[in-house]
Amino acid sequence: MFRYLMKRIGYMFLTLFIVISVVFFLVRLLPGTPFNEEKLNAEQIAQLQAQYGLDDPVPVQYVRYLTGVFQGKLGISFKQAGQTVEGIIKLRIGPSAMLGTQALVLGSVVGLILGIVAALNRNSIWDYLCTILCVLGVSVPSFVVAATLQLYLGAKFSLFPITWGVPLGSDFRYIWTILPSIALSFFTIANVARFTRTALVEVLNSEYIITAKAKGLSKATVILKHALRNALIPVIVSFVTTNITMYLIPKLPLILKWLCDILSKIFSS
Repeated sequence: MFRYLMKRIGYMFLTLFIVISVVFFLVRLLPGTPFNEEKLNAEQIAQLQAQYGLDDPVPVQYVRYLTGVFQGKLGISFKQAGQTVEGIIKLRIGPSAMLGTQALVLGSVVGLILGIVAALNRNSIWDYLCTILCVLGVSVPSFVVAATLQLYLGAKFSLFPITWGVPLGSDFRYIWTILPSIALSFFTIANVARFTRTALVEVLNSEYIITAKAKGLSKATVILKHALRNALIPVIVSFVTTNITMYLIPKLPLILKWLCDILSKIFSS
């Protein structure tokens, strides 16, 4: 299992490298520059391109870009002058990490429960409802779910605020995070429920489960001690690898940079 996990992580790094390379060259193939404004003349545009290194050959820009990515240095923002991209991300990564963590926990718990209920009541109304929910969770984008929750739970029934409010850290209220977390958790609920149901149905038809039932073990013991424990292995592997790809890998350069900064401060003091 360790080799399988390392293999999947290696594929994730390879996929990340291919994606950032393709995006880089596609952006360079677009016509114009980031500074196409009527107020700027040709000389000013040339100065800005030289300032940001856009007048260098594309291979030079690509090597500089990859070096910066692996060092956690993403360059200067085109829109917010004087601010680095990693600095802008750093300001917003706190609320994003909080919402992402809450959505993962909520989605994992609810999805696990729905998957178990669907597997134990196969071909019943509960199984069909879980399947419909999984299809909707995978198909409907999170921003559509968020807008629907804002309309009904926020605007019509006034159960939750429909906006975040002031920036995180000044006058933060936890209730602001509930609706975004629910909206973000729908995709996780659908995936976890689908994987759990499929794995648990397969395990329940295994010979050792039939043997455990023949020995007179209770239904709860068979499910919790034997079936569920083995059914969760593929669910956990898929869940961990998927979320490492979505959340951890894109932030890995910044995380490594922050760890280096923290360690340097510790040892320097």
